[in-house]
Amino acid sequence: MAGNILIVDDEPFNLDLLEQELADRGYAIERANDGAEALQKVESVLPDVILLDYQMPGMNGLEVLKEIRKRGNEVPVIILTAHGTIERAVQAMKEGAYDFITKPFEPDHIALTVEKALEREKLKRDVELFSQEASERYRLIGGKSPTMSQAVETAKKAATSKSTVLLLGESGTGKEIFARAIHNWSDRKVHPFIPINCVGLSRELLESELFGHEKGAFTGAHQLKKGKMELGDGGTVFLDEAGDISQELQTKLLRFLQEREFERVGGTKPIRVDVRIIAATNRDLDAAVKEGRFREDLFHRLNVIPIALPPLRERKEDIPALAGYFMQRFASETKKSFTEIAEEAIAKLLAYPWPGNVRELANVIERAVVLGEGPKVTPQHLPARITVAEPRIVSDSLPYHEAVDACRKELIVKALAQAQGNRAAAAKALGLHRTHLMKLIKSLRIS
Repeated sequence: MAGNILIVDDEPFNLDLLEQELADRGYAIERANDGAEALQKVESVLPDVILLDYQMPGMNGLEVLKEIRKRGNEVPVIILTAHGTIERAVQAMKEGAYDFITKPFEPDHIALTVEKALEREKLKRDVELFSQEASERYRLIGGKSPTMSQAVETAKKAATSKSTVLLLGESGTGKEIFARAIHNWSDRKVHPFIPINCVGLSRELLESELFGHEKGAFTGAHQLKKGKMELGDGGTVFLDEAGDISQELQTKLLRFLQEREFERVGGTKPIRVDVRIIAATNRDLDAAVKEGRFREDLFHRLNVIPIALPPLRERKEDIPALAGYFMQRFASETKKSFTEIAEEAIAKLLAYPWPGNVRELANVIERAVVLGEGPKVTPQHLPARITVAEPRIVSDSLPYHEAVDACRKELIVKALAQAQGNRAAAAKALGLHRTHLMKLIKSLRIS
């Protein structure tokens, strides 16, 4: 792992030895002979790791470390110390040193410690980047709409508890993002968030995904596998589309929610875990219970804190901010120069009903950015289904036959726009034969 290493030691022999060993391993090396020079190098070369001798004339290693930390620099510092100064090295650890190595040292030990320090810093940066990304994603669940604001307020209160949360809403409303937000607001955020989509999996496969299986439990089970519940111990398990779980598996899930323990498929040993369950569905579970398709007792176990997420058409005041967020995100990813969305384009976005909700809006803006050129997103960047006006029943200002023709023309134009010009698809949507549609396009003079 490449990195820039600053070696600080008043002994030229030690400097030469360390430089040779680390340079041979691909590291870039900077040297300093005392504490004052080391502090200058820290500011000028921004090292990734510092190897710092404890016993030096002038400022000793502990004083240098304190000054580095005082300046707000969190670079990993590895203290090099003789046997007689180990207690001081331990004190340096309390002041924020990464590790200490006693002299005489083994070059391999030095290299391994440096490598681990670099790996830790990379992990910290990755976590910071993930946190920034997560913070950006949480903008998707905010906004001006009262219904969404109420949902966020309820979610933040629920996050402080262990209670099961049931997220209700249409597809594309951001239920998984909402679940991640609840996890991030809770004291479980340092533990795993594990999503599992319950749609499209057989009962056997979903049971294995949730609870794991023992070796030999079924054909193809060649080794023991831990399930999501076991892997998520201490954290949150998100059951997406929980309304699609089979009735046989509903019984096992109910038992788990009651007892917080389970057996792997093919196993007999109870396994107890501490996980927070967040479930989500776009189905009407009340109706499913009445029809006998969903267990009533499981529904009540999941429905401890229900949170309804409004569809985008009911929170249109949030569309400009959401569209702006997606534009910035996709412009950054594609290195395009989009900086704003034109008012005419915003008007088109506000007029559209968004059956695919936030997911559809994200796709529309991504398409605009990828296929267009900046600096503005204009109506020309939007798909035809967004820009073509909704068909209307033509007013009584026209004679009957002209009004009928005008209405048929608007219906056909909309169908063609939604089918992106595919006449066969438009004909199917209208319930017409393709040849009949072609005749109508010609007779009504639709370009």
